Amino acid sequence: MKATFGAGCFWHVEDLFSKTKGVNSTAVGYIGGQLPNPTYEEVCTDKTGHAEAVEVDYNPDEISFEELLKIFWENHNPTTLNRQGPDVGIQYRSAIFYHDEKQKEIAENSKQTLEKLDKYSLPIVTEIVPAPTFYKAEEYHQKYFKKHGFS
Repeated sequence: MKATFGAGCFWHVEDLFSKTKGVNSTAVGYIGGQLPNPTYEEVCTDKTGHAEAVEVDYNPDEISFEELLKIFWENHNPTTLNRQGPDVGIQYRSAIFYHDEKQKEIAENSKQTLEKLDKYSLPIVTEIVPAPTFYKAEEYHQKYFKKHGFS
């Protein structure tokens, strides 16, 4: 099954998911914008509307979508609009791109639960939207942390 998350710069997020038991593979790329087949340079202009995202191929018999969401929520700040740390722009937005109605329901419930728990001092701005076409990023972005000895 597939799950797709935007949580800021995709390098760190991809590294987290790639080390998770039950995840078969990961890919970093661009999703949610208007330009077909965007390049990194185009996405960085903040004009294409794409988010940097990680597409996760996982085995639901080994890891649930809920468990993937837990990793997502715990490893970025879902209260900053179009920003993660020093990275600013629409491409760094917090987003869950669901692939079916079940994922949508689970994602919305998890967000509502976090809001009720008052886990964050600010409102959660994470968008939960249908997954449009995912465009795989350039090869030098794939497994970036592993390639550069950060993993």
